[in-house]
Amino acid sequence: MTMRFHFLILSFFLIRGIAAPSPRKYEYIFNFGDSLSDTGNFLLSGALAFPVIGKLPYGETFFSHSTGRCSDGRLVIDFIAEAFSLPFLPPYLALTKGQSFQHGANFAVAGATALNSEFFYEQKIGAILWTNDSLSVQLGWFRKLKSTLCSTKQDCDEFFKKSLFVVGEIGGNDYNYPFFIGGSIELLNSMVPLVVGEIINTTSALIEEGAVELMVPGNFPIGCSAVYLTLFQSSNKSDYDPHGCLKAYNAFARYHNNQLEKALEMLRKKYPHTKIVYADYYSAALRLLHAPMHHGFYGGTLRACCGGGGPYNFNTSARCGHTGSVACENPSAYLNWDGIHLTEAAYHYIAMGLINGTFTSSPLMSPTL
Repeated sequence: MTMRFHFLILSFFLIRGIAAPSPRKYEYIFNFGDSLSDTGNFLLSGALAFPVIGKLPYGETFFSHSTGRCSDGRLVIDFIAEAFSLPFLPPYLALTKGQSFQHGANFAVAGATALNSEFFYEQKIGAILWTNDSLSVQLGWFRKLKSTLCSTKQDCDEFFKKSLFVVGEIGGNDYNYPFFIGGSIELLNSMVPLVVGEIINTTSALIEEGAVELMVPGNFPIGCSAVYLTLFQSSNKSDYDPHGCLKAYNAFARYHNNQLEKALEMLRKKYPHTKIVYADYYSAALRLLHAPMHHGFYGGTLRACCGGGGPYNFNTSARCGHTGSVACENPSAYLNWDGIHLTEAAYHYIAMGLINGTFTSSPLMSPTL
């Protein structure tokens, strides 16, 4: 059987979302990030007394109950775990509750930033942070867990050779917090080198700890999200692209992503024996936004499934899960779940593109069956 035929078979399984009969390339996954990949740490942290993500409709599609995920169901990291026949990653903060960490752990926390919380307090906006569990805090958690996974450098090297490290998406909240209180794009542009630098520093630290295969995602096209479209509505039609997205905010997201890609390329040169994959979340989301019907998203692209009304079904006084909000009957027909996060269906499409290499600098899964 030829290699090309092998690849065609694998592509079929991945596109269909079926687990292909491939060998388990990764035996462990370690994930860092924010609400795009948090599987329960924010809830367990107790940062808010009554967080809406702790109740339905969050989690309704797959789990039939809330899990701390900011979506109606599974996230990108969940689909990656499934693709390698691994269990869903347990949140790190479940460690004290006797949770097993046999196949990795999830350190992501909803609301987390790449920069330390001290930065935001110095800018007099620390009070609006959801959490202080920034990327450096998550790195500290990993180091604590590492001591329980392996004891010698040889043991750790062998352990991490079988591991995938996912660093992000992270950094989106570093921009969201100041944007949402009136920060200008010009001001936020000056933050990009700091945010990207922190992502690179953490990625480098993980490599020094023994990581050999890492995936680092960029940011989504924020100018297409219901929260940005609602908060920054414009009467000037030229501010929007042909698909209804705010051009200036998408340009900002591209700037962040371009700077991150350049920094990752430099990191590859510093660590030539390490595989560092860039995940292009931006292009993955745009493909869905530009041809939603082709991918089955007939309910809408810019309008949220769950919300409290308004042009984009995002209402700051009746956000998803709050009194006055309603969830759509079929979330799988929508891209946007709650105005900020995507639906399980959208995350599934993106995850398959990461695994087979459509939206990554190289595929996560080998075409060898």
